Amino acid sequence: MFDLIFWILAIVIVLAALAVILLRDVFRAALVLILMFVAVAGIYILLSADFLAIVQILVYVGAISVLIVVGIMLTRDVTRGNPSGKLRIPAIVIGIFLLILLIGTIVNTSWPMANGIPKQPTAQYLGERLFGTGGYLLQVELVAILLLTAILGAIVLLRNKKK
Repeated sequence: MFDLIFWILAIVIVLAALAVILLRDVFRAALVLILMFVAVAGIYILLSADFLAIVQILVYVGAISVLIVVGIMLTRDVTRGNPSGKLRIPAIVIGIFLLILLIGTIVNTSWPMANGIPKQPTAQYLGERLFGTGGYLLQVELVAILLLTAILGAIVLLRNKKK
């Protein structure tokens, strides 16, 4: 059953990645990119990496995709789509070279297999290590405050430049 779900998700990821490249409508390409991010999170769930799946959903689907969609909505002349560039042929050649390199690496690497499912979920383990006894709760909160301060400072600087 896991094999079937894996192959379905893998096909969705590959088709969505191709659609992002080939679609002329930028907004639809961004929506297909969101689908690809969700399918990658599904692969993480199959690998029992629930923490990575949650981060994938929160960061990529939640933040990056919304940023891309808002950027597209605020951009003029979105209806023109992606211009066909003069570097299309070199990009295709480099892409094919990297694909061959990736396939060669996958085929020629000995992949050690794990002996079953991890004893505890990764999110629980990471949560205990980060926020449990002797964890890093203070450091995480300080970084959050630092990032908030940087964002507010950037907003103030941009606001002053507009006047």
